[in-house]
Amino acid sequence: MRREPLAAHTRTKAPFPVSLLFEVKLFYWIALVIMVVSVAAGAFATTRTRSSSSPTATPPPAEATETPVEGEGRQVKSYDAEPAMTIDPAKKYTAVINVEGKGEIRLELFADKAPHAVNSFVFLARDGFYDGLTFFRVDPSFVAQAGDPTCTADPTVTCTTSGGPGYFLAREDSGQSHEAGVLAMGAPQGGDEVSGSQFYITYAAETYLDGRDTVFGRIVSGQDVLNSLAPRDPRDPTAAPGDKIVSLTIEES
Repeated sequence: MRREPLAAHTRTKAPFPVSLLFEVKLFYWIALVIMVVSVAAGAFATTRTRSSSSPTATPPPAEATETPVEGEGRQVKSYDAEPAMTIDPAKKYTAVINVEGKGEIRLELFADKAPHAVNSFVFLARDGFYDGLTFFRVDPSFVAQAGDPTCTADPTVTCTTSGGPGYFLAREDSGQSHEAGVLAMGAPQGGDEVSGSQFYITYAAETYLDGRDTVFGRIVSGQDVLNSLAPRDPRDPTAAPGDKIVSLTIEES
């Protein structure tokens, strides 16, 4: 009997059970749904994690403001630079210092001979810089000095004698000698600069100061008021505050 090669045999496949096929498809569908849900849940969890870990934006702090505090070395007013020239050197300017309880000292200003010193003095006076300050140095054989913003009638504020308006002025040669009764601005650091606000009135001739300080005015009335100022040595820590300048005003003509 001939045997047919195995390869030539015709095979009849047994039918695949329907229930098993359904279960396989159902398994795949369930697996697919589980996979989709898992991916979505993971993405959501990642988003929440990133969201919760992101830094919260903090509003910028409010701009700092400085509040004046009574205390040692307090500056009443300070300016960034010497004021712009506003005086007219051709005009006449008179300073009137009203000393508390004693009267007025009137001074002629040399606007044409020391314009920068006069301009600064006029500017500060009109801005109220000198009001409330004191004559912190009064030596009847030398000068009466004022214009330091730390030297007030408040005994709790330390009078440093070195305060100023925040700027210095170039020394000017007005051609006037330091005779008795002149108004001048001194050079606290020497050199070619003088204080922008501190001034003194001489009781006697001090010609050795010629060429060092700026003479920018002279007393025209009120010598008796000047002579009545209480002597005060700023080096004395127990010294009472000096005589108070109620106001320093400028007359222009």
